[in-house]
Amino acid sequence: MALRLWASSTANALRISVASTAHHSPSCSLSRCFSTVVEGLKYASSHEWVKHEGPVATIGITDHAQDHLGEVVFVDLPEPAGSVGQGKSFGAVESVKATSDINSPISGEIVEVNTKLSETPGLINKSPYEEGWMIKVKPSNPSELESLLGPKEYTKFCEEEESH
Repeated sequence: MALRLWASSTANALRISVASTAHHSPSCSLSRCFSTVVEGLKYASSHEWVKHEGPVATIGITDHAQDHLGEVVFVDLPEPAGSVGQGKSFGAVESVKATSDINSPISGEIVEVNTKLSETPGLINKSPYEEGWMIKVKPSNPSELESLLGPKEYTKFCEEEESH
């Protein structure tokens, strides 16, 4: 913990950012306790992410969210063919620390649910942006994506949230 605080304050003072060469080439901000923010995704202030590709958008919780939750032990997700509304809860994540609602960053029809999470909820901790995705949605109002945060704005939002 002391190392994390030292690294965080040092990175903040020096305004250091580290680029990783992982699959999505995420940008890591040391001042955000080493959480990863991925370029090319959109983020909600409630800590969910959206990856919009063609007619489908993939949704999950951010690395920042899973880090704060701790070890995820159970995930409650909806059935396919249902619908979600922007800012509305579509499920819950239970960790060793707490249970948290998952809100959809966009509205649309659920076309797929990550069934692997019922057997292996820890995928959310291990790989929140890849294997730990939660639902895939056919957006009903693609312009809602414009109201979400980009990677830089989300990083700044998290840094400000952490400082309070």
